Formats: sequence, structure tokens, C-alpha cells
Amino acid sequence: MSVKILFVIDTYDTSNNGTSISARRYAEELRKRGNEVKILTSGAPGDDRFALPTFKMPVFQPLMDKQDFNFAYNDSVVINQAVEWADVVHCFLPFAIEIAAKHHADKIGKPSTAAFHIQPQNMTSSVGLGKADWVNERFYRNFRIFFYDKFQHIHCPSEFMASEIRRRGYKAKLHVISNGIGEKFIEAGHRNMEAGKPAKEPQFEGKIVVMMVGRLSKEKRQDVLINAVPMSKYADKIQLIFAGRGPQYDNYVALGKGLPHPPIFDYVSSDRLIELLSEADLYVHASDMESEAISCIEAFATGLVPVIANSTESATPQFALDGRSLFMAGNSRDLARAMDYWLDHPNERAYIERLYQKEAKRYSLSNSVRMFEQMLIEAIEDSKK
Repeated sequence: MSVKILFVIDTYDTSNNGTSISARRYAEELRKRGNEVKILTSGAPGDDRFALPTFKMPVFQPLMDKQDFNFAYNDSVVINQAVEWADVVHCFLPFAIEIAAKHHADKIGKPSTAAFHIQPQNMTSSVGLGKADWVNERFYRNFRIFFYDKFQHIHCPSEFMASEIRRRGYKAKLHVISNGIGEKFIEAGHRNMEAGKPAKEPQFEGKIVVMMVGRLSKEKRQDVLINAVPMSKYADKIQLIFAGRGPQYDNYVALGKGLPHPPIFDYVSSDRLIELLSEADLYVHASDMESEAISCIEAFATGLVPVIANSTESATPQFALDGRSLFMAGNSRDLARAMDYWLDHPNERAYIERLYQKEAKRYSLSNSVRMFEQMLIEAIEDSKK
């Protein structure tokens, strides 16, 4: 069954935003499965999209630019045209253009679904309110009342995210589907396990390479990893690599300046990311808040043991095969302890790397998109009843 699918998402083209990356990967995979996919988004026009102007936020726009995110301008003519083209509309975020698209879809009887990708804490942390529960709860409540209550089907990227909104009164059918990882990460991991990992580049020879991937923002907590290095017995050998960019870049460069090997900050392609992950010795995911954390799955798919912050506001701890891959969230000393354990036991680490690499196959993009497509078809069938 070929379906015309409209994705509604404010920012689509960035590679520094997990939701946008997932949207692009899903669109590509859905097309491979014979569907037609178009995008309603901000930015430049194209054959595959309905383009909206970018809405510049007063006061907050410089911060949003650093986060690589923009709101799209609510142009009803373009939005209505896009919705009328589609067989089914899928909204990634709960903002103005998604609300408008849902409104028009309901008006003309077009089936629609939504996703819950963005935790309120992802927004409030940027302005120093990430721990303000009353603010975050108000966002959850308003998202539900003004947007999600209007849907029968909601995609959640993790069981953690589904439980978070379920306990806050969200009544729609929740479809827990991983955002999924590309086959090339799984294939690279298979090569690394079977043929051995590649030799380190000259700049990394004799060093212990520890990686973290993600936007450089407060809630991702790269500072916890930087501060953990001097507490490690391997401090003189550790080379940190942070793949990503964001508003905390200058602060983290300054924080890491005194380390024996100052951190490397780089914004890389997916192919280069695979190369770096394949040469690394350990992966750390220190974020306090995640709805899933595809970057963590990609890391252990290539054959790395992850060390994950055991945060109650994050889905990422679900990936830990046992407690040795967890540390107390926000605690640099406990992170140093966990890193030292794995660095002290290279043979055990090599064995566990294989288990993680095998585990990653559960999160293949092709499997996720097949389940996502089933959700869309279910929504279409429900609309006919």
C-alpha cells in the first residue's frame, strides 16, 4: 500500500538535532518502501517539501541559532495546501505549524498522527529552568490540552517517554518505536567485531579516546565528562572527542583547556562519526534528559561499551546491559570510577562490546520504519470508521 505522507516539522535540514535527523531518515526509508513523502517545514523550497518562512523569535533567536533550531512561520495557505496533498499527516512537534496542520486535517477529515520527541526540559534547560518542575509540568499539561489530546495515535521513541506522558494523563494510543539507527552503523560494528577495529590515526596513537556525541547544551552535561578526566587514573592519556555543536561550546572549550589533552570539538558527517567511534575506546553519555538518545545506540552499534548517566529524566539508561555501564547522573567522580573500571579490564570490555553490538541490531532503522508505517496505516483505517 503506497501512501502519501506529510511530515510536519519546524526545522528539517539540521544535523545537530535528533528529531530532525530522525525525520530525514524516516522519510528516506519510507520512500524506499514505496511511499511518497513530503515535508512541511521552514527553509528553502524543494521538490519534496512545502516551504514556510522562518519565524525569528524576539530576544531568543541568538540562542535558537546556536541550537540549530528555528520555528516555521504559520502560513495557512501553504499549510492547507500541504495537508490537502497528503493521505496522512504526521506532526513531529507541538508548535504553531503542527497545531495549524492538525486543525486543517481535522476540518477536511484527513487522518493524522503525532510524535512526542521533545521533553519540556530540553527547552527549559536552555534558559536555566530545567529543574523547575512546575514550569516543566505546565509545558506537559499545555502540550496535552492544546495539541496531543486531539490525536488518537502518538509515536513515542522509548518506553520511558511513553510512561512519562501516560502518567500525565495522555490518553491516545502510544506506539513505542525507536527512532532507529542506520544500517551503516550496524555494518561498521560487525566489521569491527569480526576483522578488528581499525588502527588509530596518528593524532590518537598512545591515547585513550573517549567520545560523546550530542548538541553542546546544558542538559547534555558534557561538563560532567570534562570534569571527570582529572579524577581518572588515566587522566594523562585520555583524549576526549565531542561530536556536536551548540551554545555551550565556548564554556566547554575553556573548561577543558587545563586537561593534559584538551578536548576535541568537531561537527562531523555520519561517515566521519563512524570512523571516530570505531577508533574510540569508550563512549560516555552524560545527558540528564533524553527521550531516547540515538547517538548512544549508534556508539554501541559500532562496538563501544557505553557509560551512561543513570538519570530519572532520561530514557538512555535502558540501554545499559548491567550496572557497570551506569554512573550517578551529574557526578563526575562516579563517572571517573565507571570509566576506570572498563579501562582497567580491557579483555572484559572487548567481550561486552560484542554483546552491545549484537543488542544494537534491535534498533535498526528499517525495523522502526516498518512499525511506524503500520501506525500510519492504522490511523488511516481508524479514520474510515
